[in-house]
Amino acid sequence: MESPTILKFTISHPFFCMLLLFASTVNPVFGLKRCNFPAIFNFGDSNSDTGGLSASLITITPPYGETYFHKPAGRASDGRLMIDFMAKSLGLPYLSAYLDSLGTNFSHGANFATSASTIRLPTKIIPAGGFSPFYLDIQYSQQFVQFKSRSQMIRKKGGIFATLMPKGDYFSKALYTFDIGQNDLGEGFFGNMTIEEVNASIPDIVNKFSINVKRDSYGCAKSYNDVAQYFNHDLKEAIVQLRKDLPLAAITYVDVYSVKYSLFTKPKEYGFELPLVACCGYGGMYNYSSSVGCGGTITVNGSQIFVGSCERPSVRVNWDGIHYTEAANKFVFDQISTGAFSDPPIPLKMACHNN
Repeated sequence: MESPTILKFTISHPFFCMLLLFASTVNPVFGLKRCNFPAIFNFGDSNSDTGGLSASLITITPPYGETYFHKPAGRASDGRLMIDFMAKSLGLPYLSAYLDSLGTNFSHGANFATSASTIRLPTKIIPAGGFSPFYLDIQYSQQFVQFKSRSQMIRKKGGIFATLMPKGDYFSKALYTFDIGQNDLGEGFFGNMTIEEVNASIPDIVNKFSINVKRDSYGCAKSYNDVAQYFNHDLKEAIVQLRKDLPLAAITYVDVYSVKYSLFTKPKEYGFELPLVACCGYGGMYNYSSSVGCGGTITVNGSQIFVGSCERPSVRVNWDGIHYTEAANKFVFDQISTGAFSDPPIPLKMACHNN
């Protein structure tokens, strides 16, 4: 049986400029044929959630989705995410959220990501001011495992049922992506842990990540970036071990940190402006307030004001003070998909080949 391709990446937090790394599976031999991935299975948080949170816990309202979908589409952005551009580049439809299953076609894969998810079991969950209850172990070891078995039971019914579920051999030929990690660090920071305490928690966070995989000076806060890079260092070491533990899987480390950080250090060079200022928000020098978010309303001088988006999201990096704009997501994907930031340096479309 073929071994699945595993694309693992942690993500960044634009409000703190907490940019982590991205690891994927690709091959440095450019003479190899392009891969034909039949499906993508994604696990993660808001950086790749295509409707999980909005289907289960919190409704996403306008102006989210206005740039591309022209309506809320379950994504924490004005448009598409990196996972959307990834699917498009591989010739696959956009992934539907596993939790949003009404009338959904899962024949090309499924998205188990939900916003505010963590790798480890969160100490507080939504709506009690915490994180998603669908942390990585739930997404991967329960939802995905059940989906894998039940989808084949449904396929056996034939007819329309067979066309809406992935074929059995797709699971060993698919691209698996893990886009998660920032909220584990954020939970520590917002829980008033010291930098040293958050650093001390990183080995356990990375270990929990590995366990799941093996089951089948620019206005940014320097201290937060230092912790993110420490996390990335441990992640890279974990990937070295995962290559030994999973010899049939092709695992490549991709440095998304450098790409995203460049949007804050050299925005004009790439056609962006005001990278730290939220496009959709209200208040303060960063156009952001934790008390009222994008799409909310606020009373100013007795009048109700809708918190809408800026005039040109296409030249902005920061969408709502926490997440990226579609333009920024596309820029990052275009940079990393070539393999220029990969170790080994291989393009995404050759990810099915082992080293």
